[in-house]
Amino acid sequence: MLRLSHFISNRDEPPRSGAYLDDIDPATGELFSEVPDGDERDVDMAVEAAARAFPGWSGTSAAERSRLLLRLADLIEERLDEFVLNESMDNGKPVALARGLDIPRAAANLRFFATAILHWSSASHATDAAVAGGGRAINYTLHTPRGVAGCISPWNLPLYLFTWKIAPALATGNTVVAKPSELTPVTAYLLGLAARDAGLPPGVLNIVHGLGAKVGAAIVAHPRVPAISFTGGTRTGREIARVAGPMFKKLSLELGGKNPTIVFADADLKQAVPGCVRASFANQGEVCLCGERLLVQRSVLDAFLPRFVERTRALRVGDPLEPTTDQGAIVSKAHLDKIRSYLALAREEGGEILCGGEAPDRLPPRCEHGAFLEPTVITGLAPDCRVNQEEIFGPVVSVIPFDDEDEAIAIANGTPYGLSASVWTSDLTRAHRVAARLEAGTVWINTWLLRDLRVPFGGVKASGVGREGGEDALRFFTESKNVCVGLG
Repeated sequence: MLRLSHFISNRDEPPRSGAYLDDIDPATGELFSEVPDGDERDVDMAVEAAARAFPGWSGTSAAERSRLLLRLADLIEERLDEFVLNESMDNGKPVALARGLDIPRAAANLRFFATAILHWSSASHATDAAVAGGGRAINYTLHTPRGVAGCISPWNLPLYLFTWKIAPALATGNTVVAKPSELTPVTAYLLGLAARDAGLPPGVLNIVHGLGAKVGAAIVAHPRVPAISFTGGTRTGREIARVAGPMFKKLSLELGGKNPTIVFADADLKQAVPGCVRASFANQGEVCLCGERLLVQRSVLDAFLPRFVERTRALRVGDPLEPTTDQGAIVSKAHLDKIRSYLALAREEGGEILCGGEAPDRLPPRCEHGAFLEPTVITGLAPDCRVNQEEIFGPVVSVIPFDDEDEAIAIANGTPYGLSASVWTSDLTRAHRVAARLEAGTVWINTWLLRDLRVPFGGVKASGVGREGGEDALRFFTESKNVCVGLG
């Protein structure tokens, strides 16, 4: 069993409280690691270390910062097996997914921002005499790091989203105090060790473990942390905004989603059916971008639904450490209970469960006490019922028929959320028209989760504020300063 430490100023630091939290392997129900039960004292130490390191790190050349981040990416790839195994056991996701997506993407995040900082340009404007009131001038823009960045990431994609925040913050010259989820802390702990081995100076990256109500809240409220990047639930995001707003902190909040997947009658079902299964159930449905509402045009429902259910039933639920497993464990028993409560609610609201909704019949002995649920398809629920309005964040999808494009748009936009959507159609004109009308930060056409790191990412409405990805992430972690040089 592992006993983790905070990572502060390149040192392993025990929690000041002396207390630890249990980190349970969701596939077995057994204790996997002990996690520091951090508090504001640990956060104060980490912020002090980050503030101390900031002048030196921000004054380091972009080329040197790039070199160190690229070396960190190399170490993640060199230690791939260690990261994959620990993420799977910590999170419950299949090793195939961790190996094929999560850990490689973490390295890719570091590589992208490490190289992007070398090519980021600033604007320069020659001001003519008429505008300047008789003089000439050149205006140019400087991008300067903000200082200590607070990065708080969720449990569903532990290293993937952790590096998604840390990489642009470090690349632009900020130092970081980061908090991983207390449910999935191990890959963040391993990242700290790799950062030290990569040669990052002490205090540049600091990782504090613990509960959101203590560690996360202390980071958000700390007066020496001017920027907060948070991914998690909408309720927590609202509280962060309440605390940070009066302090005029820079905020990026990537919050919940109730994403629609829209299948029109002219969709190619050979592509749409497997694409919709993936969009519904990838990572046990524990992806903020998963489609929890499957909108299918009524005229094609009888052709689509049996194929979709058949393919859903074929997903292999089992031990995450088996390479053939499609669906692993739910992250915790508590989260499994939450998902089950929505299945009970679906029955109360008049829904019919076509498949899933139960624990798998057969699990290997190692997983007998794990948190498992078969992927679940529900029909018969009204678009405005709670199951179709509230984020479930599990392997559950509700099928909602519609008659025409206007009805599909109304249903898709008819929730408080607006993170993403996907549209399946062979009509290119319709695809563009529908994409423009959907209230979502990202819209996929005839695909899902195809990401380009250069484009902005974020949601609208209750799905958050701010944009990450590409230059938007670099801008978030920097202040823009105008310099005007009079030329006489």
